[in-house]
Amino acid sequence: MINGVHLLLYSNDPVADQAALNDVLASVSVPAGDERLIFALPPSEIATHGGAPDFTQRHAGHDLLGAVLYLMCDDLNATIEELKTKGLRHTEIANTEFGIKTTIVLPSGGEMGLYQPSHKTAIESRQP
Repeated sequence: MINGVHLLLYSNDPVADQAALNDVLASVSVPAGDERLIFALPPSEIATHGGAPDFTQRHAGHDLLGAVLYLMCDDLNATIEELKTKGLRHTEIANTEFGIKTTIVLPSGGEMGLYQPSHKTAIESRQP
């Protein structure tokens, strides 16, 4: 039975991005060796989207499905303000059919999605 998801983020500056993720997630972590940490994530969900057939990631000898990471929040503006106090920048805010979104700019220059969903989430459906 599936009991979780392990997400790999590839970075040009993994130490700096790890420190930023520690601030963003403020969660429990465990050591993974080589000064790396594995962070606990909040509840998650997965959805399929149509895409280009070449949107894949080569890993462990296989072409895995391409994926895009968006962290979810209840109040995008409040979350952005909190992240600013931790030195993190964000890109422009956009209204979309699925909610209000932006990206968080990590110290490496890499970006990670952040959005306040306007749709019902699977996470809400799991809660009693």
